[in-house]
Amino acid sequence: MPRILALSIISLAVTTSTTTYAANAETSAHVGANTSQRVHPLLVGNEHNVLITVAIEVDRPGVRVKSFTFSLDGPLTPENDNPLRDIDSVEMFFSDHHRPHELDQLRNGKTFVGDRRSLMTELTVAFGGACQPQARVQFHGDRLLAPGTNYFWLSCKLREDAELGHKLDATCLGIDTTAGPITPHDASPGVHKRIGYALRKRYDDGVHTCRIPALTVTPKGTLLCVYDLRRTKRRDLQEDIDIGLSRSTDGGRGWEPMRVIMDMGQYEGLPENRNGCSDPGIVVDSATGDIFCAAVWMWGKSGKHQWASDGSAPGFEIGESAQFLMIRSQDDGVSWSEPENLTRALKQREWLLVAPSPQAGLTLRDGTLVLPIEGLAGGDPADPDQLTIGFSSLMTSRDHGESWTVGSVDAIGNGECQVVELRDGSILLNSRSAKSIKHRSVWVTKDLAQTWQPHATHRKALIEPSCNGSMIRVEYVNDGEPVDILVFTNCHSQTVRSHQTLQVSFDEGLTWPEQYHFLLDEGLGNGYPSIAQIDDRHLGIVYEGSQAHLVFEKIAIAELLRPSSR
Repeated sequence: MPRILALSIISLAVTTSTTTYAANAETSAHVGANTSQRVHPLLVGNEHNVLITVAIEVDRPGVRVKSFTFSLDGPLTPENDNPLRDIDSVEMFFSDHHRPHELDQLRNGKTFVGDRRSLMTELTVAFGGACQPQARVQFHGDRLLAPGTNYFWLSCKLREDAELGHKLDATCLGIDTTAGPITPHDASPGVHKRIGYALRKRYDDGVHTCRIPALTVTPKGTLLCVYDLRRTKRRDLQEDIDIGLSRSTDGGRGWEPMRVIMDMGQYEGLPENRNGCSDPGIVVDSATGDIFCAAVWMWGKSGKHQWASDGSAPGFEIGESAQFLMIRSQDDGVSWSEPENLTRALKQREWLLVAPSPQAGLTLRDGTLVLPIEGLAGGDPADPDQLTIGFSSLMTSRDHGESWTVGSVDAIGNGECQVVELRDGSILLNSRSAKSIKHRSVWVTKDLAQTWQPHATHRKALIEPSCNGSMIRVEYVNDGEPVDILVFTNCHSQTVRSHQTLQVSFDEGLTWPEQYHFLLDEGLGNGYPSIAQIDDRHLGIVYEGSQAHLVFEKIAIAELLRPSSR
C-alpha cells in the first residue's frame, strides 16, 4: 500500500462516525455538517472539478458560515512525492440546495432539459476567493444559511501538465459558524480522486456532442481514438455526423488537435445532415503499421434511424441500405485515404444492415486482421417482436487489408462487440445483448467466425444496462515471468449507464472476481468505453463519463491487480 502524505492537523482530524453539532445559546440553533466524495476523475481541461462536498444542516434561520478549513493531500508514490504539484488553483463555492453533482448534467453529453447558464450560475456562487494549493487552505466569507441542507463544495483546476493517474484528496478540518465551530463527519472515507483528461467536451471545435469512442495503439506507441462528431445534435444517424480522431504520441499526456477523417459532405447534393457517418471501428496491422477505420454512412432518409427497419433496407444501393465505408492511414494516423465503399463486398443482399462494431480490432498471432462487426437480418414477419434479428460477427483479412471476408452471423440476439484471441487460438467475442437480457452475450469461435458456440458465461456472468463494453488481453511481466490477463469494462449496472468499472479475469474469461473490480466513475454518462494497452505497465481507457463527453484515463496494471488499492 502507498504511504499517505500526512498534511492535515492531527488535532482536527475527524475519526468519529457521527455528525458534530454546534448549538448557539442565543438562537438555540442546531447546526451539523457532513462531507462526501463521489468516485469520478478530476480532469485536466475542466475549469471546475469537485473535490469534496460539504452539506451543512441547520434547523432554523439566522445562522451564518464564516470560514472553512481544508487539508489537501494524496497518496505518495515513488513517482509522486508532492500531490499538490498537479493543482493549479482551488476555489470554494456555495450551491444552495443544489448538490454539486448536478454539474454532471452540463458536461456528460446526455440530454439536458433546462437553462444551462442559470444552473451553472446557481452552482458556482463563490465563497471567498481562489487560492494556490497548500497543505492547509482556508476560505473566509459570510453566507446566511437557510433552514435545511445547504451545499458547499471545494473545486480544483488542474495544471495542464498534471500527471495522469495521480490521485488527490481533500478533508474538511473545520467550519466556523455564528452558532459555533463544527467538525464535520466524513461520510466517504478512503476515496481518492484520480487525475484524467477531458478528451472531448461540449462544443469543443464547435461540435455539439462527441460520442462512440474506439481506442487503439500503433506499433510506434501512438494512441489513436476515433469517435462520432455529432455536429448539431446528440441524436444518432441520420444526422450531421462525421468521424473525428484524437492522436497522442506521449501516452495520453497531451493530444493533438482533433482531425476530421471521414466526412461525406454534401454528397449528390444532399445537405450534411443527410450524409452522416457514425460508429467508427478501428484496427491496426501490427506487421505493416497500416491503420484501418470503418464507419457506417447513411444517405438521405431524413429523420430515420440506421437500426430501424425503415432506416436501412435489404440490398446494396446508396439511399436504400446504409453503407459500409473504410479508410486507411499509412503514416501512423497523420493522414487518411478517401473512403472506400465495401458494402457490396461485405453485405449479403437479404440483410438490412452490416456495420462496424464501434471498437478496436486486433491482429491475430498468425497475422490475420480482425475487425468486429454487427448488423441486422430479417426475422419473423409474423412476430412484431422479431421483425429483425441483431447479430455480431467478424470481418477478417489475411492479406493486410487488401480484401476482407465476413464470418457467420449465427451469433444472434446481440450487437456491439469486441474480441480477444485466447491462449488456445480461439476467439472470444463479448457483445452487448438485446435490451431485455441485461447480461453480456459471450461467444467463442475456433474457425475464424465460420461457426459460433455460446461461452460458459454467455448471458449470465457480466451484467450490463444495454450498452457497449470493451475487452482486451493485457500482457505484462511479473517477477520476471510473462503473464497475461483479460480486462473488461462497461457500466456495471443493469438499469442505468453509470459505474464505469474495470474487471479482471485470470482464467480466460471464465470468472471475473469481485475483489478485482475497479470503479472509475460512479456518475451517469452515455457509457461507451474503449480500452487499450499503452505500454508494458499501463492501460488507457476512453469512456463516455460523467465529467466530460469523452474522458481519458491512464491506469497502472500493477494497481489494477492490487485489490487493496481501491
